[in-house]
Amino acid sequence: MNKEACIEACLACVKTCEACVTNCVTKMDHHMDRTQCIQLCRDCAEICTTCARLCARDSQFAMDLCKLCAEVCKACAAECEKHAQHGDEVCARCAEACRHCAEVCESMVAA
Repeated sequence: MNKEACIEACLACVKTCEACVTNCVTKMDHHMDRTQCIQLCRDCAEICTTCARLCARDSQFAMDLCKLCAEVCKACAAECEKHAQHGDEVCARCAEACRHCAEVCESMVAA
C-alpha cells in the first residue's frame, strides 16, 4: 500500500468521523448513550489528520503513527457499529470508513 492511499483513507475517515460526531450530538437521548462514540470519533479524526500530515511529509514517525491510527480506527469502528446495529446509517458509514482506514494503515506498517 502506498502513502497516497493511506493519506486518502485517513482524510476520508476524518470526514466521516466529523459527520458522525454531528450526527451523534443531534441524536443524544436517554435510550442510547452516544458519549463514547462522540469521544472516539473526535480522537479518530485527530489521529487520522495527523497521520495524513506525517505521511505527506515522509516523517520518520509516520509508521509509528500509522500503527496507532489503525488501533484508534478499530476502536472507533467497534463503537460506531453499536449504533449502526440500531439503524444509524451515519454511524454505519463511519464504521466502514474506520475499518478501511485501519486496514490501509496496517498494510503501510507491514510493507
